[in-house]
Amino acid sequence: MNKQEVAIFWFRRDLRADDNHGFYQALTSGRPVLPIFIFDTEILNDLEQTDSRVTFILHEVQKLQDLFEQNGSTFWIYQGKPLDAFKRLLTEYAVAEVFTNLDYEPYARERDKLVYEYLGTQNIRLRAFKDQVIFHKNEVVKADGKPYTVFTPYSKTWLSKLTSRDYEAFPSEKHLGNLVQTDPLPKYHHPDLGFKHGPYNVPPLELNVSLMESYAENRDFPAVAGTSRLGVHLRFGTVSIRKVTAEAVKHSSTFLNELIWRNFYMDILWHFPHVAQSSFKPAYDFIAWDNSEKLFARWCEGTTGYPLVDAGMRELSATGYMHNRVRMVTASFLCKHLLIDWHWGEAWFAEKLLDFELASNNGGWQWAAGSGCDAAPYFRVFNPELQQQKFDADFRYIKKWVPEYGTSAYPSPIVEHKTARERAIRVYKEALNER
Repeated sequence: MNKQEVAIFWFRRDLRADDNHGFYQALTSGRPVLPIFIFDTEILNDLEQTDSRVTFILHEVQKLQDLFEQNGSTFWIYQGKPLDAFKRLLTEYAVAEVFTNLDYEPYARERDKLVYEYLGTQNIRLRAFKDQVIFHKNEVVKADGKPYTVFTPYSKTWLSKLTSRDYEAFPSEKHLGNLVQTDPLPKYHHPDLGFKHGPYNVPPLELNVSLMESYAENRDFPAVAGTSRLGVHLRFGTVSIRKVTAEAVKHSSTFLNELIWRNFYMDILWHFPHVAQSSFKPAYDFIAWDNSEKLFARWCEGTTGYPLVDAGMRELSATGYMHNRVRMVTASFLCKHLLIDWHWGEAWFAEKLLDFELASNNGGWQWAAGSGCDAAPYFRVFNPELQQQKFDADFRYIKKWVPEYGTSAYPSPIVEHKTARERAIRVYKEALNER
């Protein structure tokens, strides 16, 4: 029996049928396209059984599977190692080409290299396209060709290069008739993956124009619904970065600037992959952290005695989300007030945040710790009380998440701000002066 010749499109962090660059290239390649998704056990095995991100991914995969079946096709799904998935695929289909979208994280690059090399031994080309960001790799670099490590000049070059063509859509949704025509394959459910339904709900995808227009005014106030909550959708590609950028260009330069920050950290991770494991500035790896497990537990629980910090940590545990302003305050507090290694906080956020993205999470933590590119200087220590007075003056956010605040049930501060600040500056200075 002859195997059907197909082109493969490998879905990863791009769980949508519309404006999907790699999917568009596959669908217009002239061959019938078999869409596939791999539940990668190299990733899943490190997650809790109730990880809500797996619930979200599964839901989005099922939506795509329904859509493909409505177009007479299916979604080929595999649980295991990607290399094993492709070996299996090649026993079932005559694969002519494989299409996908680029992923810039270190593990993804290693994974894709293995798949690329294996497919090469079978004379099959793997073609990967830019889809997560507007600019990538060496598209925004300094005049000497070296990557930017400071945001402001990076953003200026980014904006000077931007034209409407950079966020022009790829109308993949118009070519679903080019999917391979076949009987539907079985759907995957939580028990099939060894997971249970997660406790957190992902906010619905909404490009809110009025929110964008008031974003600059409202974004720093955690009690106000002034942020887009698009992070998780950008993380898993349920919305196109081009679509979001097009709206930001029209409605909010401040919102667009946040998208540029996201792109900046992606580029940093691409050019300097060591940041995933260590400090961007090597000298910061020698800071003599206190690393008290007891104080770390109090930070995680939201019982530090600093109400803005506690509100943020409780919001995170309850919802899988934390307001960005509060992320900066809680991160600074862990590194500077408690002298706990930023890696600990980075890992906690990575476990809890629905919108966790390695580049942005790592970049944010290294910024707070002072160890990253274009980071806050080590002697800048957020005062949580002043941050509360400025951004939650009426305690609306704090009272929502810390209802016992102002009563005898609320704990006293676990450290005193002035003492902690002076200690942090001394310890940082000693480490940096020795290098």
